[in-house]
Amino acid sequence: MVLGARTLQLLRSLEVWKRACRLSVQMYALTTGCRDSGFRNQITRSALSIASNIAEGYERDYVRERCQFLRVAKGSCAECWTQLLIGIEAALVDRSQATPLLRELEEIGAMLGGLIKRFSDLKQVENAPPST
Repeated sequence: MVLGARTLQLLRSLEVWKRACRLSVQMYALTTGCRDSGFRNQITRSALSIASNIAEGYERDYVRERCQFLRVAKGSCAECWTQLLIGIEAALVDRSQATPLLRELEEIGAMLGGLIKRFSDLKQVENAPPST
């Protein structure tokens, strides 16, 4: 098995990961007819990177590592949002289909920010000196 059973269970119950997976599929569908293959390849890679980095982070044993992968996922979210915005303005993608994906990327980014904060707070508790 590639993923541990615990990781698989966590991911299947993690809303942000499920939404990131759906977003990636939607990005492939949105760009199927895109005439610019470089743009299509870049935006689908950045969308795919969001869910992939969440999964990789959840497979890590240490909170610090998990937070790092969640930060990378959040960065990929911002990258994808920027590329989609440019794609709309350059008429590479349909504005009416892409606009809901911009909102979804914003929500996924906010969810990732919340997870990062939660795990960072947990990391501080783990690293705190024992109370006397």
